[in-house]
Amino acid sequence: MDRQSSFAVGRYHPLLALLLVVLLIAPTPAFAHASDRGHVLLLPTGYYLVGGAFAVAISFLVLALLPADALERFWRRRQPLFTLGDSARTGVGLISFAGFAILVAAGFIGSRDPLSNPLPLVVWTLLWAGLTLLQGVFGDLWSWLNPWFGPWRLVSRLLGTNDEGSWRLPRWLGCWPAVVLFLAFAWFELIDPAPDDPARLAWSAGLYWLFTFIAMLMFGYRGWNRRGEFLTIFFSMVARFAPVERDAGGRLGLCWPGAKLLAAEPLPPGGIAFLLLALSSVSFDGLSKTFFWLGLFGINPLEFPGRTALIGSGSFGLVLTFALLSAVFLFAVFLGQRLAGGGRPFVQDAGLLVWSIVPIALAYHVAHYLTALLVDGQYALAALSDPFALGWNLFGTADMPIEAGIVAGAESAWWLWNIQAGAIILGHVLAVLVAHGFAGGLHPQPARAALSQFPLTLLMIAYTVFGLWLLATPTVG
Repeated sequence: MDRQSSFAVGRYHPLLALLLVVLLIAPTPAFAHASDRGHVLLLPTGYYLVGGAFAVAISFLVLALLPADALERFWRRRQPLFTLGDSARTGVGLISFAGFAILVAAGFIGSRDPLSNPLPLVVWTLLWAGLTLLQGVFGDLWSWLNPWFGPWRLVSRLLGTNDEGSWRLPRWLGCWPAVVLFLAFAWFELIDPAPDDPARLAWSAGLYWLFTFIAMLMFGYRGWNRRGEFLTIFFSMVARFAPVERDAGGRLGLCWPGAKLLAAEPLPPGGIAFLLLALSSVSFDGLSKTFFWLGLFGINPLEFPGRTALIGSGSFGLVLTFALLSAVFLFAVFLGQRLAGGGRPFVQDAGLLVWSIVPIALAYHVAHYLTALLVDGQYALAALSDPFALGWNLFGTADMPIEAGIVAGAESAWWLWNIQAGAIILGHVLAVLVAHGFAGGLHPQPARAALSQFPLTLLMIAYTVFGLWLLATPTVG
């Protein structure tokens, strides 16, 4: 190929790559029938599995053939917008805390029905499912909405303490406290017999808020947020994928999705574990409901015994899924290092490449919680108008009809499946793109960069197939 042709390919490669990916993941008709969890797709899933794996593989080949400088120019593109100051952040934080306090009170004295009490609906649907999606699109909204900043700012000024706190966490501790707390959160969501019980959730949320607030006063707001507060760490990681960015001066701008990930520093071992736990916990949530998983423990899925009977197997599975994903990811990075012949520290390479997990984790989050967000989000809007079950209608939504049919029926199955499958495939393609961007910095020679990514690409292909299989296989309700 002559220099002019090479320049033309480099100039138009983003458009060509995007067109190729769109063609590969374009939806096709699907046949489905309703099940307890929504839909089980029977006929076309094999085509989707092959197509998803093919899309990830082709994206790797396309990126391997592109000039490295063209890819760098692609990631560097920015579109400035406007400046957003922090002057109102304390006020917003105090309002958020007041809302949190009302929700906790509603958990104690409101309706016992999880679909009528706003606390479980806000925590599991609007916060965990909805805000994660918003963070991935609009950036770090959580830094404004979290219920600690306003009270911490007010109390720290009254006490005359500085932002750093009176004590320092030991350096060797890293962000392992956040890993432990995130594991406890995942266990409560996925394994605990009654995470939706309003009073049980109110106790858990209230105690965690108090524990975190004390830790912020002791170790500083920034110090604890960066190493111990798992929600802030998770949401900030997801926000790095967003196409909206904000510089140190408060100026907003637009960039390509995932571009901010390439500017991130290598994560320490605790940060690597945290990101892998974020992905593995969502994956296990889907796996734990499948007929396949229940059959391994001799449980008839048509006579589901309830979560109490599955505490042991669930706890084992949650830890096992995390351990297996961590081992396979680290082995893929290690093998890639050996293929590329690099002499860089293994932990540093793993700490950079693990950022490529963020698009996959976000995609799994969207695919896994989409139906809950569509249906339970309606219940949340209704419950917020009457938080204490006193017959109020604060926002005019208390009597709104719940359209559960939005996720029922063959027609809904078609568009739901295509959105979920498309999210998983696109998440893996973007992960390959991000990983290749890191590889170009780690290995200046294009051939070595491509070789270093080959094992990780195989892992992403396998995980794509696994994710699509989770969407299609029969599950309990």
